[in-house]
Amino acid sequence: MAGRVEGKVAFITGAARGQGRAHAVRLAEEGADIIAVDACARIESVDKYPSATEEDLAETVAAVEKLGGRILARKADVRDADGLSAALGEGVERFGGLDIVVANAGIASYAMSWELTERMWQDMLDVNLTGVWHTAKAAVPHLVRRGGGSMVFTSSIGGLKGIMQVAHYVSAKHGIVGLMRTMANELAGKHVRVNTVHPTNVDTHMIQNPGTWGMFSDDPEPTQEKAMAGFMSLNALEVPWVDPVDIANAVLFLSSDEARYITGVALPVDAGAAVK
Repeated sequence: MAGRVEGKVAFITGAARGQGRAHAVRLAEEGADIIAVDACARIESVDKYPSATEEDLAETVAAVEKLGGRILARKADVRDADGLSAALGEGVERFGGLDIVVANAGIASYAMSWELTERMWQDMLDVNLTGVWHTAKAAVPHLVRRGGGSMVFTSSIGGLKGIMQVAHYVSAKHGIVGLMRTMANELAGKHVRVNTVHPTNVDTHMIQNPGTWGMFSDDPEPTQEKAMAGFMSLNALEVPWVDPVDIANAVLFLSSDEARYITGVALPVDAGAAVK
């Protein structure tokens, strides 16, 4: 039986690890060719967890190839529109087109809103909002040329509600929703669907670090164990976080023909966090 995205080509940003790697692997399992990019470089204002590396991106390549899938991986920063477009163009030339876009690249840093530095604010918007726009802008001509397709932007429960200590992150993730809703209207006539996914905490480097633990613990030296009660309190379902594959399954659905009439939708995959 053919996979759910058999014969399609998917472009994924932030693909070196975490959610991005899960998207690459899950889409490849269902038959897609993968164009994977990641900055693989440190951003100075992100100091609570290590940035992805070229070795991480190579592990994504190995995971896809182990499945028998095809993947082109390039180091590219979503803040660099020209570099991103060039990497995508190389992938489109290699695989013959583009059908699926997953604008997943993102960062996290932590402070009360009035204590954020100018650098923290600007880096956040540059990566988490402008980077999504750059990704979509580069992809749209290829999708239109193909006759249609799907774009999924990774937002957050922070794109639906306020969360303390991450005002810049919440602002960017709300902004993605506005971009999605606008582009869903603009591209509907060209058969390109645009949606967002809104994860609760996902078990990746972005939450498993002292910055996130400190959001859920008053301890001056926060640990995962000390933060666990806070993690548990966030979701309606009794889980502290979800797994990357849970988000990848939602991305797969939205990218497949099963969702052919779904566009302009903000889809929570949040263990009930948005309603709690």
